[in-house]
Amino acid sequence: MQHEIVARPAASVVKLNLDAGETITCEVGAMLAMSTGIKVETTSGKKGGKGGGLMKGLKRMFSGENFFLNHFTADRAGQTLILGPQLMGDVVHHNLSGTLVVQGSSWLASEEGIEIDASWQGFGKALFSGESMFWVKCSGHGDLFLNSFGAIYEVNVDGGFTVDTGHIVAFEDTLQFKIGKAGASLIGSFLGGEGLVCKFTGQGKLYCQSHNPPSFGALLGPKLKAR
Repeated sequence: MQHEIVARPAASVVKLNLDAGETITCEVGAMLAMSTGIKVETTSGKKGGKGGGLMKGLKRMFSGENFFLNHFTADRAGQTLILGPQLMGDVVHHNLSGTLVVQGSSWLASEEGIEIDASWQGFGKALFSGESMFWVKCSGHGDLFLNSFGAIYEVNVDGGFTVDTGHIVAFEDTLQFKIGKAGASLIGSFLGGEGLVCKFTGQGKLYCQSHNPPSFGALLGPKLKAR
């Protein structure tokens, strides 16, 4: 499978070239265009409806993803599939070998050999991190595509790294984070406009987004006319 990400970082889409028998799994509604030699199957889990799809589909809904998954399979060589996210922003490719924890709505697509599940992060982190209580957990080996609101930048964490709440896209499961204040004092952190932050520790890859939908909505909302 070959891929090309175009129109980065403001309006990114990914163009995939599939050989015969190759399958890509993506979120519902991500397909923008495709060749005629591609078949589509919609399930709540793995292709073919196997692997406890009902419970995994329900957990994905809590993480912000759709209950269903679309599986695109090429029935002959040289097929093209173009995928795009719902929000204006970036798309990045990650060569997965292990487990990547992804914020809800940032998983776009992945190869057939990657398991898409959900993991619980707890009430405390959900309340203060600006994320949902569940994360999407991607496990296995293969190509994985993430999307964001705004541009995505990559950080190789070795020890510690601090991210403003709501700007996490994904991180390897070798990393852990705690919620803390940005400055020396809690009052100073809020007066400085930073407030609470996510403090990562460990070694691993971290993906962050340059903007986040809640902050954009809070800025734009008062300017819109009431319906």
